Amino acid sequence: MMQAVEDIKPCYPLFRADDYKGMIARKREKFEEAPEKAKVDEVFQWTTTKEYQDLNFKREALTINPAKACQPLGSALCGLGFHKTMVYIHGSQGCVAYFRTYFNRHFKEPIAFIADSMTEDAAVFGGQKNIHEGLANASKLYGAEMIAVSTTCIAEVIGDDLNAFINNAKKEGYIAQDFPVPFAHTPSFVGSHVTGWDNMEEGILRYFTLNEMEGKAPGKNGKINIVPGFETYLGNYRVIKRYLREMGVPFTMLSDPEEVLDTPADGEYRMYAGGTTMEEVKDAPNAITTFLIQPLGLDKTKKFVENTWNHEVPKLNIPMGVEWTDEFLLKVSEVTGKPIPESLTKERGRLIDMMTDSHAWLHGKKMALYGDPDFTLGMTKFLMELGIEPTHIVCHNGGKRWEKAMKKLLESSPYGVHAKAYPGADLWHLRSLCFTDKPDFLIGNSYGKFIQRDTLHKGKEFEVPLIRIGFPIFDRHHLHRQTTLGYEGAMTILTTLVNAVLERLDDETRSMGTTDYNYDLVR
Repeated sequence: MMQAVEDIKPCYPLFRADDYKGMIARKREKFEEAPEKAKVDEVFQWTTTKEYQDLNFKREALTINPAKACQPLGSALCGLGFHKTMVYIHGSQGCVAYFRTYFNRHFKEPIAFIADSMTEDAAVFGGQKNIHEGLANASKLYGAEMIAVSTTCIAEVIGDDLNAFINNAKKEGYIAQDFPVPFAHTPSFVGSHVTGWDNMEEGILRYFTLNEMEGKAPGKNGKINIVPGFETYLGNYRVIKRYLREMGVPFTMLSDPEEVLDTPADGEYRMYAGGTTMEEVKDAPNAITTFLIQPLGLDKTKKFVENTWNHEVPKLNIPMGVEWTDEFLLKVSEVTGKPIPESLTKERGRLIDMMTDSHAWLHGKKMALYGDPDFTLGMTKFLMELGIEPTHIVCHNGGKRWEKAMKKLLESSPYGVHAKAYPGADLWHLRSLCFTDKPDFLIGNSYGKFIQRDTLHKGKEFEVPLIRIGFPIFDRHHLHRQTTLGYEGAMTILTTLVNAVLERLDDETRSMGTTDYNYDLVR
């Protein structure tokens, strides 16, 4: 092959070299047994029709390109947010490799998870031996002060009992009696990464506070608690902290992976960095109240906080866009007695100014989107504040409550009257919708690239460009450091959207002397 030490080429343009093209052609001819190109083209064209869409939406037993991940992925992110905590997955090595590579590729950081590597014998006889040996090794090797355990499919199918296994490990001396080992059952075949985060959060809060409530009372420490939910934009942790600090509000972030997922390259490897301490968790019931940043995905945490800590959890939406950020800050001010400072009022004003500046380019644009329940609600709210018309809103892990909330939200604005919500749908459903009722743009994670490429394959006029906002983002760098919450996040989203519109306009009007009538420069 043409790769040489003195001239290393990436896959593009390397794979366009003649010998690679020949190798691919021979592989197709001898091994793939593919139909003729004419037949492939015929079937492709049929999959872009309304007839195919109707059949597509009738399927029940098959998911194609789900817009979600599984529970243990979410539980792992939650565990990473606690100080000196080792994330421990009770299941097969392959599952943990998947979780690690997902986060490696999104955050561009080394991710320290461990597994007890269940194999065939554990699937037959149970995984207690794996947990005993795994906890013993983990506590000795990695310098953790807490191990957060969750499960995968194999452990859940055979019915492994984490509570019993962990207690037995302590009784038999595999791990010290007082070593913290909170846990959560996170079966991969139900729920999603959002559910898994909630399960682990509730498991950690329960472990440290359920039987330690004597002498604790809401308001005793003068703080508020913030539960972020499954949050992969590190700027969102930072913006919430900044807002509260500018208001003079003391707070505890109950799971804070901001530092461990964004460590500096200074020659020191940090397996653990930052995070919520055990002392902060133990003190959390003494807070004034607990704010849930993504309330649709935090059912178990909300129930525990209300019933055990006796907190009156504010009924709020995710603080995205103008109005819902206003509601969040006003509620913080109300429960703490702290005024909203002039600095945040000015920041809001700058956002309104940006919205006014960009209104002419965004008004009436049609955008489809997909993602998690709270994200899609917040994004839809902000799109309509910008005068954008959401069209197809897909939420694979959205249930009836999400559908009801989305319907109410869409009915609240003239920009939402033609939109439709699709709970439980996947990206193959969304592909059909992009062909039969084309939006101007698609908003979502990197997997939307398949839809953009398929629509382009039919013809340039059918292409639906992808705007990458969500999780995971594999094929772009450093977007995970950006912000989507608060006024600052709205500014970032607005900048991303309007420049995507302008980039598309340039793309469609770049032919010299024919379509270059839009040339926004002084010549």
